[in-house]
Amino acid sequence: MTPVDASAQPGQAPWTCPFCPLLCDSFGVELAPPGTPPRLTGSECPRARSALAAFGGAAATERPRLDGRDCDLDTALAAAASLLAASRQPLFGGLGTDVAGARALYALACETGAICDPARGPALMHGLRALQDRGGFSTTLAEVRTRADLIVCMTGEPTPRYPEFFRRCGVGGPEGARTEILPLHGDLFDTVALLAALVAGRLAADDARVPADLAALSERLHAARYAVLVYEPGCLPAHGALIVEGIQRIVATLNRSTRAASLSLGGDDGAATVNQVFAWLSGLPLRSRAGPAGLEHEPLCFDAERLLADGAVDTLLWVSSFGPEPGPPPVDLPRIVLGHPQMRLQQEAMPPRELVFIPVSTPGIGSGGHLFRTDGSVLLPLRPLYDDGLPSVSDVVRRLTQSVQALRRGLAQ
Repeated sequence: MTPVDASAQPGQAPWTCPFCPLLCDSFGVELAPPGTPPRLTGSECPRARSALAAFGGAAATERPRLDGRDCDLDTALAAAASLLAASRQPLFGGLGTDVAGARALYALACETGAICDPARGPALMHGLRALQDRGGFSTTLAEVRTRADLIVCMTGEPTPRYPEFFRRCGVGGPEGARTEILPLHGDLFDTVALLAALVAGRLAADDARVPADLAALSERLHAARYAVLVYEPGCLPAHGALIVEGIQRIVATLNRSTRAASLSLGGDDGAATVNQVFAWLSGLPLRSRAGPAGLEHEPLCFDAERLLADGAVDTLLWVSSFGPEPGPPPVDLPRIVLGHPQMRLQQEAMPPRELVFIPVSTPGIGSGGHLFRTDGSVLLPLRPLYDDGLPSVSDVVRRLTQSVQALRRGLAQ
């Protein structure tokens, strides 16, 4: 294991944390003795500390497994390629990888006709479907920090899931924005609809039916120079796209007289990055496939949970390179898992029949890579802490694609 200096010292390139879509790059990591997890420096982020704790072992000694037994990489790849070549409808899930891994997965999906849906597909689709149906105004972390004077958290306090968010936005500094949590009246659907009506002037602030705190918030939104409405798609209930549309309605109304924007905090575990890559390569987002009818996008029919419940797929390829979670669902299907070395223990607890497990490197830990930030406008490089000796997702998937192509050529002759 060859260490790389990743401390955030003056004149050195900082380490970029890959474990949440904020992609913080202002703190560093100290490498501990072998067998001990790296130590975060310059931040107390519990999410980063918890994620780093999974990287204390000797990853390079982990071997691929086939049907519950250790094997070499070539044997595992050959078995995985055979499963994919024979599959009538594969599903690619998890999708926890970086840009290079996503590009390789897209080529394999086109070769096999696979449907692709990330581990947190429903959350990703809330914002995507609202954007497809209505459009919207969005902003960046840098613009929030330098321009916003009012931040309204529409789905509650964001720090449990994104601990560094307020610091990244400059909240608490001498010129930091004021922050508020949306007060609920009824459920979130009702509250957002009420606020949208108040902001648009469809309800009078002195109407007896109008909650006083929502009326006051509407006035502060109109008075702000630049208001930002922050929401977490992962916190939204079913049909959350309707709530996102309501948020965008508020922002659009405010932009008639002042300036406002929305900011989505989501796309964890590489989901936003893979969605960006698939969109620029095909013109379509995730929950799409290159099938018999050409490129198809079906945001409801191609929901992984629906497909698995209906028995509509016959092989599962699961990718999770950033940590042992999220793991694949316990389905009775042939499974190919490209994952963090600790996922081996999870797979051993499942039936070993037709199970291929290949440990892969984590971008930003054992290998380099690139990820898109949550605001979608910035692509950040990931510097490795050390060489872990494991193949990257992109390396494994490229070899899988070549093997599947060779098998299909052989069958066609």
